Amino acid sequence: MKLVCMVLTLAMLLGLLAGCGGKGGDDSNGGSDQTLLLGLIGPMTGDYAHYGTSTRDGAQVAVEEINAAGGVNGWQFKLQTEDSQGDPDSAVSAFGKLMDDKMNVSLGCVLSGEAQSVITAAKNDDVLVVTCTSSAEKCIQGNDKAFRVCFNDPAQGTASANYIADNKLGSKIAVFYQSDIDYSAGLVETFTTQAAQRGLTIVTQQAFTEGTKTDFSTQINAIRDSGCDLVFLPIYAAEASVFLTQAQGKLDGIKVFGCDGLDGLQTKVSDMTMLEGVMMLTPFAVDAPDTKTQTFVDKFTKLHGSAPDQFAADAYDAVYAVKAAMEACGKTPADADFTSAMVDAMYNITVDGLTGTMKWDATREPDKNAKAMVFAADGTTSLLG
Repeated sequence: MKLVCMVLTLAMLLGLLAGCGGKGGDDSNGGSDQTLLLGLIGPMTGDYAHYGTSTRDGAQVAVEEINAAGGVNGWQFKLQTEDSQGDPDSAVSAFGKLMDDKMNVSLGCVLSGEAQSVITAAKNDDVLVVTCTSSAEKCIQGNDKAFRVCFNDPAQGTASANYIADNKLGSKIAVFYQSDIDYSAGLVETFTTQAAQRGLTIVTQQAFTEGTKTDFSTQINAIRDSGCDLVFLPIYAAEASVFLTQAQGKLDGIKVFGCDGLDGLQTKVSDMTMLEGVMMLTPFAVDAPDTKTQTFVDKFTKLHGSAPDQFAADAYDAVYAVKAAMEACGKTPADADFTSAMVDAMYNITVDGLTGTMKWDATREPDKNAKAMVFAADGTTSLLG
């Protein structure tokens, strides 16, 4: 009798464990509880944490909206984020963890450097990638299942030169960039090419590296002496805040124009007045008057206590791109051909997003228009005309 009881008890325990395994107990469909797992990798701590947390929070707003409306094809969305600390090796480990947790669709990595480290793994694991904010060209190259929502770096560089020329913001341009990261170097390459075609003159190029990003005095003096009327600043907010702080009183009358890396600049400076007049290329601005933008801004601000930036908006749009593809193909993670069907659908959907109306062609890059905004002395922003 004791032996019989032991056998029965063991059988019951095994049954319970089987019922609790994984996300929902069925490894083949990403969870029999009909939950689609979206995975996001990015810096949630460290110097670049504001990019990661903003991307995460924007995606979460979209997830909650979609679930509140009943989900997609009977499935609810769930967002899981992993902290890369901005380190490519950590990003690879984070991707592996997400796959172990049965990720169904990847929202990619927040930063370009970390994204490039996982793109091959994503291809090998046969998962759709809809990256929100990683902008280097290489972040989706070599993987025909990887799509991008944000502008890539070449597109930003070209668009910046065109915007400066079209709006006559300057004709003698100084470039200040970080030479050892793909984001900054890639932007400079296409910007300088397009600037030449638009009749803009690059009067000086000043660079720094990760190891020299605390003292920009030599570069600032060179920019001051170059005779420029505009500084092109394709760098991240942390380094831009150092540049603007050290340039106070030295570059008076010279305009400053950056790209999406300047998002979150308000959080990096102690004196907001130094931001006055700084411009940046962006597909999203919180003061845009359309209902979709203002509804998102209101929800995001109430949830997180601060207004969203472009990173949040790109992430929001990425989640809705996943939703649109899932609706278009009619598939769920329970289907063996889910990923291939989702990839096919990405070429046929149109997403009317916060950052523009997007379609994707064979390049898997978004087709949308850029805007520009300017900072006020109190740190607020407004769209340029």
